[in-house]
Amino acid sequence: MENNLTLKRRGFLVGSASALAAAGFGAPVPIAAAQEAKPLPDYVAWKNAGSLIVHSDKTLETKRGEIGAGIITPADRLYIRNNVNVPDDSIVADRDGWMVEFAGVKEPRSISVGELKTLGVETVAAVLQCSGNGRAYFEHKPSGTPWTVGAAGCVLWSGVPLKAVIEAMGGAVEGTRFVTGTGGEVIPEGLDPKDLIVERSVPAEALESIILAWEMNGAPVPLAHGGPLRMIVPGYTGVNNIKYVKKVALTENETDAKIQATRYRIYPVGGKASTSDPSVWKMEVKSWITSPLEVAKAGKVQVTGVAFGGFHAVSSVEVSADGGETWKKADFVGPDLGRYAWRPFVISLDLPAGRHTLVSRATDSEGKSQPREFEPNQSGYSHNGWLAHGVTVDVA
Repeated sequence: MENNLTLKRRGFLVGSASALAAAGFGAPVPIAAAQEAKPLPDYVAWKNAGSLIVHSDKTLETKRGEIGAGIITPADRLYIRNNVNVPDDSIVADRDGWMVEFAGVKEPRSISVGELKTLGVETVAAVLQCSGNGRAYFEHKPSGTPWTVGAAGCVLWSGVPLKAVIEAMGGAVEGTRFVTGTGGEVIPEGLDPKDLIVERSVPAEALESIILAWEMNGAPVPLAHGGPLRMIVPGYTGVNNIKYVKKVALTENETDAKIQATRYRIYPVGGKASTSDPSVWKMEVKSWITSPLEVAKAGKVQVTGVAFGGFHAVSSVEVSADGGETWKKADFVGPDLGRYAWRPFVISLDLPAGRHTLVSRATDSEGKSQPREFEPNQSGYSHNGWLAHGVTVDVA
C-alpha cells in the first residue's frame, strides 16, 4: 500500500515509523482506490492501458508497479503531460518537412527536419520527469494533477545537437543568456497567445547538452510525446523539453510567456508567483521503490527501485525497511547509460513477518543526497523527499 506520508513543516522530528502511525501520519492509501480505471484518450490509444492511470485527457501516469527493473521506459508505458491540446496528427504526416525557425544566431533562418538530419546526430539517455511528480505527497494539497511517482521515465532520445545547428548558422549573437524554445501547439483564436503558448527559456549553459530529437527509443517521436521534433534539455524538468518545437532562439532575456513568467516557479505556500522566484529548471537527485508494493512473503525479499541524480549522475542508493532508522546500500542493475539516465537498483533484505516501511535514499556525484522531507511550495513542484515516497508492505 502506498504511503502518502507528508510532514507539516521542515524540522519536524519523528522518532520511528511506529511513532508516525501513532501520530496519525502516513496512513496507507490502497493503490486501487487511487487508480479508478478510465479509458485512454484517442491520441494515446496505442498505449498500454493496464500500465497507466488516466487522470485526465492531458495527464496519464505510469503505475508504480509498471515501471519495472529495466533502464529504458517503453513508449507505451511512458507518462503523458500536455499543457494544451495536442496538435492534429497531420503535423507528423511529413516529419522531415516540419520547419523550425532559428533566431539569435548570426545567420538566422528556418530549416526542415530533413536538413537538420544532415548536421549531425547524437543519442542521449535521459530521465523525463514532470515538474509536479510527487505532488500528491504535499500536505497542503496543491492544485494540479496529484502525481505520485509515475510522471517520469527514462528515454533514449536521438537527434541533432543544438550547438551543431548554431555553429552551422555562424554562431550565437552577443549577449546570449538563454535558450528559448517555442512549441507548435495551436492557440485558439481570441485568446492572448502569451497566456497559453508553451514557450520556455533555460540558461544558455544548457546549449552543451540540448538536442533536437526526432527519435524516441529508436522510433519516430510519437505525436503524443512531441513529434515530429522535440527539444530535449537533459537534466531539466519535462516542461522545458519543448514538444512540436517550431522555434529556437538564443535570447538575452527569458520569455514573457505566462508559462515562464508566473507559472512553474517555486514560491511559498499561500504566496503569489513572480519572475524573481526560482524557475523550475534542473532536477534534483531522487529515487523510489518499485517492488514490493503491498505484500511480500517473509524471508529473503528482493527490493527494487529506480534512482537518478537529476542534473548530475547518481552515484549510490540506500534502502531502509524501517522507515529510515537503519540503511543498507543497494546495487545498481544493468549498464550505466550516462549522467542523465536513471539506474534501476536491487537489494535482498531478510524481512520478518509484520508491517515494514520501505524507503530509498539516493546520492548524486556531487555528494548531495535526497532530504528526509521537502520544503512545501504553492504549486507542488520538485518533491524529492525520501520519506514521503516510501511504501508500506505487509509481510506474512
